[in-house]
Amino acid sequence: MKCLVTGGAGFVGSHLIERLLMDQHSVICLDDFSTGKEENLVNIENEIEIIKSDIRDSDIIQEAIKDIDCIFHLAAQISVSRSVREPRFDASVNIEGMINLLEAIKDGSVKFIYISTGGAIYGEPESNPASESTLEKPISPYGLSKLVGEKYLQWFHSVYGLPYVIIRPANIYGPRQDPLGEAGVISIFLGKIKKNEPLEIFGDGTDTRDYVYVKDITEMCILAMHSSTIDTFNAGTGYQTNLLELINVIEHVTNSEVDKKFCDPRPGDVRYIALDSTKAYKQLGWKATTNITSGIQKTWEWFSSNQKI
Repeated sequence: MKCLVTGGAGFVGSHLIERLLMDQHSVICLDDFSTGKEENLVNIENEIEIIKSDIRDSDIIQEAIKDIDCIFHLAAQISVSRSVREPRFDASVNIEGMINLLEAIKDGSVKFIYISTGGAIYGEPESNPASESTLEKPISPYGLSKLVGEKYLQWFHSVYGLPYVIIRPANIYGPRQDPLGEAGVISIFLGKIKKNEPLEIFGDGTDTRDYVYVKDITEMCILAMHSSTIDTFNAGTGYQTNLLELINVIEHVTNSEVDKKFCDPRPGDVRYIALDSTKAYKQLGWKATTNITSGIQKTWEWFSSNQKI
């Protein structure tokens, strides 16, 4: 199959492209490299076509989708805190960019795999782990814009028959995640440890997240591409890990004792969240297989060997 991966030079996108190449698929990577990195593609750049452009450029999108069988849409503004500071920018990337893609393929039969978000869409669920039937209550512009993207995709399906799968991942982590970004607490913490800097904790450290390893997410993308189903699926482990527990695991893996700096909670951050992925297991045969200790160990090995961090 010929696949387009938007945001392909990013953390998750580059892992997905590698996985697609393993199965001998043809891949086009579309990325504006504002957060994606050329070094993420250094081992595969000769095996793919790279288009450097913004997803809000409709003319480029028209060129990129020629003869495409499947689109994996990962390009996004992913920072909750930035969405609070700059909601207009967040909406322009996450909603306008989404509509550009959908309008370009509405008359064809391109499969659309949308990497949405779990925690930011459900907000503060009444019970955990949250399932796909949990009420959607975004508490940040980021969660709201990703949910709006889902609704546009569903509308394009109802009107034009566009086939799709929506994946709502938990907090993804793994090698290549930017330790200097505003999202991805595990990578941020590992980057701080490598520099012998204190770890900033927003709140009292009891906030929980569901942490899912990047390779597990790429496997779900592959299953979604080959499935004939049209539906929305959570992608998480089902377990809540609070920040203090996470730091204990990180200290064990890195064989270090860290300093903690407690800060005020940030607006838009969810307090407690985990995702129930039973539906994905029943319909796609997917479940997360990497436990958090093993995943952080693999991530730390990458951090330790990367001289640029």
